[in-house]
Amino acid sequence: MGARGQGRLTQFGPQKRISLVELTRAGVDTSVTEPKRKRALRRFRMLMCGLCAATGLSYPANAQTAQPLDQRFLLGVGTHQGLGGVTSARGYVPATAIKQMKELGVTAFRDDFPWSDFELPGKRLGFNALNGRLETQIRSGVGIPLLILGAGHHLVPNSDPPTTDEARQRFVTYAAAAAQAVAARQPVFELWNEYNLRARAEPQFTVENYVTLARLVQPAVKQAAPSAPFVVGALGDDPGWKWTDALLKTDLPRIADGMSIHIYNHCLPPAGRTAAEAIERLENFHQRVAQATGNPNYPIYLTETGWPTPTAKCGVNEQLSADNMAQIILWSSTAGPWLKGIWLYELKDSGTKPGELEDNFGIYHFDNSPKPAVCSIRESWAFIRTSLKAARTTPMPGVVQIRSDSGSETKVALWSENPSKRFEVRLKNAEPNAEISYVCQQAPGPAAGAWTALSTTPLLVSVKGTAVPDFEIRPSN
Repeated sequence: MGARGQGRLTQFGPQKRISLVELTRAGVDTSVTEPKRKRALRRFRMLMCGLCAATGLSYPANAQTAQPLDQRFLLGVGTHQGLGGVTSARGYVPATAIKQMKELGVTAFRDDFPWSDFELPGKRLGFNALNGRLETQIRSGVGIPLLILGAGHHLVPNSDPPTTDEARQRFVTYAAAAAQAVAARQPVFELWNEYNLRARAEPQFTVENYVTLARLVQPAVKQAAPSAPFVVGALGDDPGWKWTDALLKTDLPRIADGMSIHIYNHCLPPAGRTAAEAIERLENFHQRVAQATGNPNYPIYLTETGWPTPTAKCGVNEQLSADNMAQIILWSSTAGPWLKGIWLYELKDSGTKPGELEDNFGIYHFDNSPKPAVCSIRESWAFIRTSLKAARTTPMPGVVQIRSDSGSETKVALWSENPSKRFEVRLKNAEPNAEISYVCQQAPGPAAGAWTALSTTPLLVSVKGTAVPDFEIRPSN
């Protein structure tokens, strides 16, 4: 779906070493020869990864580092400055987009860095009038740029995708020059966009061609921008995980600094158009990557997710879109170090037709007026971004509770996972220092100890000091 989809991310360290004591406790004979010991070690790692997957817990929330969430995780939005030339038919203007991103408080953005605009006739490489809007947004410093390296070039044969030595070398030259041009801006690079979706109808989009290109591009990008993560995948919808599993069987994870995926559910039956479904699929993807790599903390980037608001049969209403985005932001605090960032698609509507799906993914309308998602993203991120550690629980079927610790206070967010199910909740013990409100509620919050409605709009509770709030919850429909 196009390009849809401030602390600096630390670079990814080596796998944790497993000690002889741990091997012995696991029943591994440590007196065997070195080759056998290495094979046993590999089996042990895979066993542990399998146990993680079986329990659905890859990383204990209470073992997170003492870094605030916004220093170890990027919250971004998808933008379209890199497409469309000098003037954007989608209505993207750098000054407006920069202002909107500051209003949201996001720390990153994702955009296209098209080969065909960066390499002009005569093999002239660099920023120019065609990609000037993108350059302006990058150089503003409004957030960490995650830039998509692709796609084909209209002057280069066999380039969409590159399938010949000449086309691949031309792509590598472009990628290296593009990386060097923005290296000072702490970028993240992503190879292509939803390559696997093109494979459904175009036979040249094979796993082998993608991996071959990645092997050539990675060292060139790393030489130009050594500290920039090089991310692969950008996976669109992948039924049965067939494309994903094929990639994971190659050496691609070892080549890359992480894998990226796009998750949408706006065309599922209405009950499935929720943050809960998107989170479940993301966790499933994480488990597959962890099992294949033997590393439960292998970096994953959710570079596109969102809920469009058209009048067509696919989509949700503006309030549920806002609630879903708030929920996935609040949940992100519990995911652990494997999740490096989430990019919400997209910053503004790309058109004005109410029934056109692709026109209505925006957080803002086409005329830049805010949808409810603007306030929802801003407030949920402000609530959770200082979290040092957090945990997700299910106090009652259908209810999610996120409990986070920011050092000076305890914060709790609660919501119903299903738009058709409502509950009521109240604090068991009156807490004099408790602040209670709904995301984006303008009226005063409910009084402590009073029953209050619980829907898909998260309820936020903050308690100063060491007090730990506890709740009673009951169904209301």
